[in-house]
Amino acid sequence: MATATAPNPAELTKHAIAKLTAIATLPEVTGKILATVEDPKSSAAQLHKIVSHDPALIARILKVVNSAFYGLPGQIASVERAIVLLGLNAVKNIAVAAGLGQMFRGVKLCDGYTARDLWSHCLAVAVVARELAKRGKLPIAEEVFLCGMIHDLGILVSLQTWPEQLRAVCEKAKTSEQSFIEIETEIIGVDHQQLGRAIAERWQFPESCQMVAGHHHNPELANDVTRTLVTVIHIADTLCCQEKQGFPLTAANQRTAEEAGARIGLDAALIEGVRREIATIVQSASALM
Repeated sequence: MATATAPNPAELTKHAIAKLTAIATLPEVTGKILATVEDPKSSAAQLHKIVSHDPALIARILKVVNSAFYGLPGQIASVERAIVLLGLNAVKNIAVAAGLGQMFRGVKLCDGYTARDLWSHCLAVAVVARELAKRGKLPIAEEVFLCGMIHDLGILVSLQTWPEQLRAVCEKAKTSEQSFIEIETEIIGVDHQQLGRAIAERWQFPESCQMVAGHHHNPELANDVTRTLVTVIHIADTLCCQEKQGFPLTAANQRTAEEAGARIGLDAALIEGVRREIATIVQSASALM
């Protein structure tokens, strides 16, 4: 009698993405905003037209724009003005945060952690990565912010598809010296990087986001164009997990922040400075929640 072979990672990924797409889709307005800003021919007027049809999104954008996160002088009373002052990419990031945040419901990942903790972690990585890029004078601050928000989307895919197996992964990760992705491969058969890259591609996020979702635990595998960006997310992810920001298990055993920083010109003192200020940096972005 023939023995059935286990599905390979590609088959598991295909199955999971199909199932997630049937359960949850990226909000339509978020998809339109992404497509508009990624189009080099787009304008602030086009972005404003899309946003203006969503009063809740307008309120969220204005709340964030007027928060400590951007530190603009005076109160900004219109989205049109916010777009002019911040630029299309910054407003896009606020809109994406609003859209994605709705997908991370309070479902339990494992004892002690919910999907909301995962979203808190993603936002923490986004703001810490942005701060690393700014202090390191890397011209990718808003780009890494978007990438940080979506870097762990693959875990959301696992949660929808294999909740019990994901729970087992998380429980083992609490005490194991294995990496999170090794445990995922052992228990589920596919890791959240593979799943994350696939869903980022399906939802038409920029290539940089796809590479981050697929390689944030092994940035050396990213292509030459995106390796610096992926490495910044890798460092931010490591710091946020070590400092227990949100869901900390994915990079709990990752101790390579300074080594990775050296490869892209971020020195150890700069990284340590950001680490010491993580609580303050993350708190400044609380309006994004």
